[in-house]
This record gives sequence, C-alpha cells and structure tokens, in this order.
Amino acid sequence: MRAKLSYAVTAAVLVFYFVLVGSRGVMLIQSGTLITVTFGVAVLILPVIGLWFLWKNTQFVRKANALAAELDAEGGLPVDELKRTPAGRIDRDSADEVFGKRKAETEAAPDDWRSWFRLAVAYHDARDTPRARKAMQRAIALHDGRPVQQL
Repeated sequence: MRAKLSYAVTAAVLVFYFVLVGSRGVMLIQSGTLITVTFGVAVLILPVIGLWFLWKNTQFVRKANALAAELDAEGGLPVDELKRTPAGRIDRDSADEVFGKRKAETEAAPDDWRSWFRLAVAYHDARDTPRARKAMQRAIALHDGRPVQQL
C-alpha cells in the first residue's frame, strides 16, 4: 500500500511539473517571435515525452500487479526462500542459488508466463533491475498472447 501511495504522489508531482513546463512553452509560443516560438515548441516536447513515459510505466506496473494477483490466486507466487543478512538485506549467494532454479524452470518452459514472472522476481532479488524488467515484459507479453522478443 505504501508503494502505491508513493507512486501516486510521485506521479501527481510529475504531472504538476509537466503542466507547469507546458504552460511556459505555450507562453513562449504566444510571444510570437521566431526564437521564442522555436524554444516554446522545444519546451512543449519535454512534457509530452514525460507524460508518455509516465503512462507506459504506469501500464507496466498495473499489468505486472495483475499478473501477480492472478499467480497468487493460483497459488503460484514464488516463495521467499532467500537468506538474509543481520541487517535484513538479501544474501547474494542465496539470491544466486534461487536465480539458478528460476532460470532452469524458465528454460524448461520458455512459453509459460508464470516461469518468466518468477524469473523476473529472481532477477529483482539479485539486484539486476534491467533484466528483471525485460523478464516481466516477456511474462506480460506471453500472458497477453503477444509475440515476444528474445532477451
């Protein structure tokens, strides 16, 4: 719940910022000179790119959460079997061991979105965020029946 609230607050602040920057771009365009119009258009591009990125990221999180809920209903969420340090951080050797299991599971069933979801969690636990995101994207694509790209 805390993560959702934090995400919502961050998104709201970003949208406010995009509106503020966009209004400045419009003001520059309304000035009417060649330089200010050019600069105003350039300034307007930034909020458009930002809103697109925020939208795509929100869609990704929403779809990943839906997969997690579906997997939870099936009883297939990965069990947290990771060892932790006294400070509560995940032990690297433990994460690597679990990752090996998840990778083997995914290699045995490469078209199963569930195995890709669990592999994404293992990548995340091993602190490999880019690969975790790619694995989750693949899980989402397989679940939706869309063609998938190779990792």
